[in-house]
Amino acid sequence: MIKLLSMNISILNELGIEYPSELNNIIETVINEATDYVGCEYECEVCVSIVDNDTIHELNLSERGIDSPTDVLSFPMIDYNMPADFSVIEESPELYFNPDSGELMLGDIVISYERAAQQAEEFGHSIKREIAFLTAHSMLHLFGYDHMTEDERLEMEKMQEEILVRKGFTRDYD
Repeated sequence: MIKLLSMNISILNELGIEYPSELNNIIETVINEATDYVGCEYECEVCVSIVDNDTIHELNLSERGIDSPTDVLSFPMIDYNMPADFSVIEESPELYFNPDSGELMLGDIVISYERAAQQAEEFGHSIKREIAFLTAHSMLHLFGYDHMTEDERLEMEKMQEEILVRKGFTRDYD
């Protein structure tokens, strides 16, 4: 049974130029699917910023000490004991829920539109599919998944692909 919970998804265009508005729908669809996929039973909030390479480069340097642009950065608000184990939230709900809305604050996602467009071209698929992929990847980070080991990487790749396929965002998606 699929639970339809409300999500507060903020998508901020910080590019200074317009991009296809349907990308916002794709981002929202993937966020909702990822939330359902991991079995999150809370109403949640997520903020997504669409930026340029210079902005993500600065963030990557200041937050991770890596002096280069990247495709996506994730800033989880929850320190999970195990990925998608929401028991930590129940121990200290005041740390994880927005006091105004009552929603679980999952975190922030920052996507470089420029890098996504470059990667879409390199991989031979659409920018829409690349944005969907980067969103799924980042959502898994917001749920505590990582890819520091080979096993973790393989698990995340499998989960990302399952999330995308559920919504039809395959490599041939236009």
